[in-house]
Amino acid sequence: MDEMKKYLLILLMGLGFLLNAHGQDGEKLQALKIAWLTKKLDLSPEEAQRFWPIYNKYTEEIRSTRVEQRLKNAPEIETEDKILNIRKKYNGEFSKALSAEKVDRFFRSERDFGNEVRKELQERRMNRQLNKRGGLRDK
Repeated sequence: MDEMKKYLLILLMGLGFLLNAHGQDGEKLQALKIAWLTKKLDLSPEEAQRFWPIYNKYTEEIRSTRVEQRLKNAPEIETEDKILNIRKKYNGEFSKALSAEKVDRFFRSERDFGNEVRKELQERRMNRQLNKRGGLRDK
């Protein structure tokens, strides 16, 4: 468990660096997510060869759905419904490449990664606000 905590700390430090970097563009965050999933899923070379092409299609479909829904200014519930349907569809696709346990671990790990990113962003916002109130400036 100590190794997992160390890995998480390194990941969050890397995330912090990337969030501060100029020209941040989602690709860096996506690279961190891939590293996170690689560690969490512990894929064999054969599993990885089958999993990553499916994952790439899955993330593209999720991304394009979010963009489309944002452009349409669609209600959040509609967006979430479409994303849930994509996840259900890809649950079957991922099951062709991985065991049911690893597919479940993938969806949990994906959610956990998002939670860690949100937590890090909230902490950074809070620290910025505290620094401004205290008269300190961000460096």
